[in-house]
Amino acid sequence: MTLSVIIVNYNVKYFLEQCLYSVSKASVETETEVIVVDNHSTDDSLCYLRPKFPQVKFIRNETNSGFGKACNRGLQEATGKYVLFLNPDTIVAEDSFSTCVRFFESHFDCGALGVKMIDGSGCFLKESKRAFPSPLTSLFKLSGLAHLFPTSKIFARYHLGYLDKENNHEVDVLAGAFLMTKKEVLQTVGAFDEDFFMYGEDVDLSYRIQKAGYKNYYLAETSIVHFKGESTKRGSLNYVLMFYRAMSVFVKKHYGGARASVFHFSIRMAIWLRAFVSAFVKLIKWVGIPAIDAVIILFSFLAVKEAWVRYVRTDIVYPDKLLLVSFPLFTLLFLIAAYYAGLYDRFYKRRSVARSTVVATVTLLTVYALLPEQYRFSRGIVVFGAITAFLFISFERWLLAKAAVLPQPLDASSRPHIVIAASKAEYNRVENFLGEKGFGNRIIGRIGINGSQTSAIAHLNNIENTAEALNAKELVFCAGTLSYKEIIALTERLRTKLKFRYHAAGSSSIVGSDTSTESGEILSAETDFALALPSNRRLKRLVDVLASLLFLLIFPVQFFLVKKPMKFFANCVAVLFGVKTWVGYSNAEPSLPFVRKSVLAPNGKKEVVVSFSDNNLYLLNYWYARNYEPSLDIKTIFSHYKDLGG
Repeated sequence: MTLSVIIVNYNVKYFLEQCLYSVSKASVETETEVIVVDNHSTDDSLCYLRPKFPQVKFIRNETNSGFGKACNRGLQEATGKYVLFLNPDTIVAEDSFSTCVRFFESHFDCGALGVKMIDGSGCFLKESKRAFPSPLTSLFKLSGLAHLFPTSKIFARYHLGYLDKENNHEVDVLAGAFLMTKKEVLQTVGAFDEDFFMYGEDVDLSYRIQKAGYKNYYLAETSIVHFKGESTKRGSLNYVLMFYRAMSVFVKKHYGGARASVFHFSIRMAIWLRAFVSAFVKLIKWVGIPAIDAVIILFSFLAVKEAWVRYVRTDIVYPDKLLLVSFPLFTLLFLIAAYYAGLYDRFYKRRSVARSTVVATVTLLTVYALLPEQYRFSRGIVVFGAITAFLFISFERWLLAKAAVLPQPLDASSRPHIVIAASKAEYNRVENFLGEKGFGNRIIGRIGINGSQTSAIAHLNNIENTAEALNAKELVFCAGTLSYKEIIALTERLRTKLKFRYHAAGSSSIVGSDTSTESGEILSAETDFALALPSNRRLKRLVDVLASLLFLLIFPVQFFLVKKPMKFFANCVAVLFGVKTWVGYSNAEPSLPFVRKSVLAPNGKKEVVVSFSDNNLYLLNYWYARNYEPSLDIKTIFSHYKDLGG
């Protein structure tokens, strides 16, 4: 066997599906075996992928043992002369494997190599080539100086920014996302050090390979797409802390004395700096927009009140003290209701702004109607204040979306905006797939490939010039007639505002990622679960909290109405603090959307379903997840009230 490809998977089955299709194409030129080690995924990865790729050897770990340990387990099964450690969120070109093998055979001093990597938007990934960490290089990286001076030999040494990415280079460190080496080299220097759970294991292996007298090379002759934001969420404080721990392990192992002490001090300083930056960004992200909304809502109520007393009800004087209390409270209530109605979902959608405003207005009017007479002022101010707030917030969201502060989902545009680069037959299959998912009316048409213009609205050769004219925002590359090598080259070359999506002919998903630090986009053929929607998950949690608070307020009554009242009290506390949920699956279901341990099954008492077969239990939980509505939980809770102490 020439090559063994080892892939570690953890809950990225759709990205891994696309990866395996590309690996299959690259294996045509090189005799290859593929080994996937699943690190105890909870998304049913193996059940989904095994039937699609019978030629792949799948190994399931019973725990998430970390990247290095999982790679070593795959290595035990490898029989190839060469070994490639490959991330699951990658797409390789047809010649990636053969190009690397040829390089090995012509460079006998080569111990390991990596290739040029780009992200899902075509941007070069700097970790394709790196230097060994030192106190200064790590400090410059974590403090942001390397980002400010990307080509400096001093500040950008960590990512070797001064080396031309279009040429081959001897480097120190290779990325674990694509690291190819010889089996005999690993037998000499050892496999991954399992003390590294995540990050740093590739640095350590690269160091040991160099120390054994071999050279590490960055190979620019072939490129791959590494979505990167999927296997690890970069840019967060958690990433910085994990990186620090990994570098600490590396320093303790390979450095010593004063150098190690300086390194630790430098990293700790960088950690504090990054922690401050990360906290500030999160503050702006999670507090900034709601704070702006609060100002807009409060201003809207005050402006409408002034107009109301000046032009509508000139005979009424509203007490300032009343309004100073009422308006801030109404603003807070508006924000809470809007949050649960979806105003702060990840993506910007105009209908979410409208829906959240309607829900918030109805909530305000309901609360207003319940107020004592002395605390009421005017329904008109409430209604028109809410309408004014809706107009201002809509304009604010439009500006933020235009400035790309708020991302827009695939179906954000009300007009057709998806173009598909594919052959005619491939286009028809993708069109049907998108139609089934509810995106059929968003498709503009087919982009011709390989010179084919029949029934195409444009051609890839001039897509840069025609994309804006077509109002195209999404470009789906269909890998089939169009090769992966061409797709990767186009991803890197095209400089448009198009968002790239990737679909292998015969696959059941479309994936993409617009940055290297955020979660990617996934569209799959699998059933959509209502319980997976953020809005429903928020409402489910709201039902849990409100029900728990209600039960705790009237707790003495439960001694007469509920079986096991003390256990019921304990359940109220557990649900209130998010340890349990009132209604959920009858048993653990890792293949369905996550639900906390439940007090009741979807049909009531858990004791009732004990006699069900495993298949019937799964169907019960499946239909609950697929057709979930908050009213189902409310109905189940109160119809089985006496059993809540179970």
